Amino acid sequence: MAIGASSAQAGEETDTITEREWHQQRLRRRLGRADLRAVPEARRELRELLRHWGRPGRSEIAELLTSELVTNALVHTDREAVLTAVVSAGGLRVEVRDFVARGPLPRTPDTEEDTNGRGLVLVESLADCWGVRPHGVGKSVWFELGAEAA
Repeated sequence: MAIGASSAQAGEETDTITEREWHQQRLRRRLGRADLRAVPEARRELRELLRHWGRPGRSEIAELLTSELVTNALVHTDREAVLTAVVSAGGLRVEVRDFVARGPLPRTPDTEEDTNGRGLVLVESLADCWGVRPHGVGKSVWFELGAEAA
């Protein structure tokens, strides 16, 4: 059951849809085109969603990985994106959908000083599983974390 919804134009403030049911909680947020202010806002909203979730440190990992996926979608596509996070008894699934068919390319940064190119390396290293799912228009990059993993 949806509590709120919004359809915003690029650059406008967006509302968050949060669903709460006895078996799962969901966060859905539209991210404006190239709006990097959405990165800390998405982290804050995810932190609130995960306030009572998982072992210590799990929600911080989820925040880090979410910010990487959101940043990648906004920087590398120059389009809008949609963040969806679902918490259930089985764990957490975060998905960031963009509207560009080009797939993400995990890469190793060239130098120790270079901060670019580390996002998908972090996702691959810290997520329990992750992947890319094609859509008719664009793709979703997702990861999953179990609540109790060490």
